[in-house]
Amino acid sequence: MVKPMLKRSVHAVSRTAGRLTAGGRVLPSFLIVGAQRSGTTSLYRALSQHPLILKPVLHKGVHYFDVAYDRGLSWYRAHFPLRTRAARLARRYGCRPQAFESSPYYLFHPLAGPRIAWDLPGVKLIVLVRDPVERALSAHAHELARGFETERSFARAVELEEERLTGTVDDLCAAPHSTSHAHRHHAYLARGHYAEQLTRLEPLVGRDRMLVLDSGRFFGEPEIVYDRVLEFLGLPHIGDPVFEQHNAQPRPAPMPRSLRRELAERFQESDALLVRWLGTEPSWRR
Repeated sequence: MVKPMLKRSVHAVSRTAGRLTAGGRVLPSFLIVGAQRSGTTSLYRALSQHPLILKPVLHKGVHYFDVAYDRGLSWYRAHFPLRTRAARLARRYGCRPQAFESSPYYLFHPLAGPRIAWDLPGVKLIVLVRDPVERALSAHAHELARGFETERSFARAVELEEERLTGTVDDLCAAPHSTSHAHRHHAYLARGHYAEQLTRLEPLVGRDRMLVLDSGRFFGEPEIVYDRVLEFLGLPHIGDPVFEQHNAQPRPAPMPRSLRRELAERFQESDALLVRWLGTEPSWRR
């Protein structure tokens, strides 16, 4: 009990200090925007080991552009390192450091893209995509573990999804500072239609500032994917990061083959459109 209370106190002090010094802090140069349950935490941890990549002061994900936009840009800036620290690193390495954060709801939230484009002109976006059926199953287990889902049957949760999500996008757009529990926590299949979400982002930030990665390849060949990210960011390779899988949930009960086949068929068209973004067939379709 003491440790959580102490942690909250430390965070409160840090937030206050951040707000008081917000004008002297950097804004992120790139964001990991999703997809949820696709390896975003693992990529975040790997990139955080690079001396020229600056993570947020407190949390991996600030969630400003989805659920905290009403707090204002100064509140957001307060979460990032001081410019003086960035300047010291630039002098030491001869290259400008880049701050970032990872909030996987940004990809799916209907208003996050326009907000990002408005407040962070020139920002780069990184997206990880995963087998959408596996992603949906993992997301259900994740939401159950966090207490945001009460339906223990994955099949039943999928059946309920359309009803739960009906009208949520319209509601979020009509009341820009509102939140939707169902849209954030119960969109098991909807979040897996990656091409639709990428197409929505493209005109806002530009194709050249979007990097889409196959999480299957990231976990299979992390060094190659890591180097590709550094090239995309224009950063030198310094040091050798340790690659580990983070935030994994215990494997849920096996999915019936009939259900897996049915769900995979739902994603065929969307998966085919990913070839344009990945440059090859998704790993789960090969």
